[in-house]
Amino acid sequence: MSLAARTQDDKDPRIARPGARGSNQSGMRAHNERLVLSMIRQAGPIPKAAIARMTGLSAQAVSVIMRALETDGFLKKGEPVRGKVGQPSVPMGLNSDGAFFLGLKIGRRSSELVLTDFLGQVKGRRRQTHRHPTPDGVVAFANEAIGGFLDQLPEAHRARVAGLGIALPFRLWDWGESPDAKSPDLEDWRERDIAADIGRSWDFPVYLCNDASAACGAELVFGEQNKPSDFLYVYVGYFVGGGLVLDNTVYTGKSGNAAALGSMPITTKDGSLRQLVDVASLVTLEAMLLHQGHDTDMVWDRADTCPLPRDPLNIWLDQAANGLAQAIVSSACLIDVRTVLIDGWISPEMRAELVLRTTRQLQTLTVPGIEIPEIRPGTIGRDARSLGAASLPLSDRFLVDHKAYLKG
Repeated sequence: MSLAARTQDDKDPRIARPGARGSNQSGMRAHNERLVLSMIRQAGPIPKAAIARMTGLSAQAVSVIMRALETDGFLKKGEPVRGKVGQPSVPMGLNSDGAFFLGLKIGRRSSELVLTDFLGQVKGRRRQTHRHPTPDGVVAFANEAIGGFLDQLPEAHRARVAGLGIALPFRLWDWGESPDAKSPDLEDWRERDIAADIGRSWDFPVYLCNDASAACGAELVFGEQNKPSDFLYVYVGYFVGGGLVLDNTVYTGKSGNAAALGSMPITTKDGSLRQLVDVASLVTLEAMLLHQGHDTDMVWDRADTCPLPRDPLNIWLDQAANGLAQAIVSSACLIDVRTVLIDGWISPEMRAELVLRTTRQLQTLTVPGIEIPEIRPGTIGRDARSLGAASLPLSDRFLVDHKAYLKG
């Protein structure tokens, strides 16, 4: 289970780009330690004997590794499990205070910074709305919020902040067709290195990732662990986007923008050629609501508590499902994925309905020689991009690819 970049050129990773500054006691772990941490994160608390069986390491080697991880505060003992014979086994689990991670999501409507613990539980959250994001505004917001989080942490925990991850749409200067999306301020993103700008103020590494790939990474690292090793991921936000997991690793491609599903051409029911972003993005739903005189804030701020008007919602769900089905079939033709997860800045009920309608649309498509993928709901929800950003330093510093083999 890894968020490490899988690119054409292994020397050019884009999903995690460390800044030049900083290291602390939550630093890089040795390979064997990282694998043990990865296995426990995926399987839950495990006794030492099980770790030895799963890795092929000697019992003595595992004991040394786990004792070191416990001493350093990354693992803690669970309640003994008594069997019929012999000494009770003691499962070792992750210590929630072992490390902390910052995740910054830069979105079209808002920026959000979260502080998570070693288990991925959100310990703090700051959010700022904007008409459109500007580099200077985001840097100021991030630095102020980071400072506030660090001030609130106990002194012993501050040194355990292992890094900041940033999730943002790539090529922000290309955004949108609406007049406000063409602000000259968006051009500033073309030349700015937001990770370096923020990293100058802090003594920990900073990582950068496409927002949809980051959301995909949150599903991989923090989501339910009953997923296959390969899957396509769809995130429905202001713009719809995608991520791709191959062999339990997020694949981002040469430019860091692989699985850019929003750009995929699709055919609408009236026969016109569009892109998926035109029919399956929340900005399209917002425009429908606005056209009918409805309050559009409910799309962004109250989707979980305020039901959306059924007529425009049904129209949007149908066209989004139609577009998603076509994009999924095209993807399956190329990469042979058998599972697709759909998530987004939407309520669980809306997500379930979109999964259902997309599944029905797929059943109407006949593509000889292609096995239609299974469609499942994602398990993270609206926090996927923020948690995905926070998972970047966690993955880079504490996890390994699940296929790494150890020798004792």
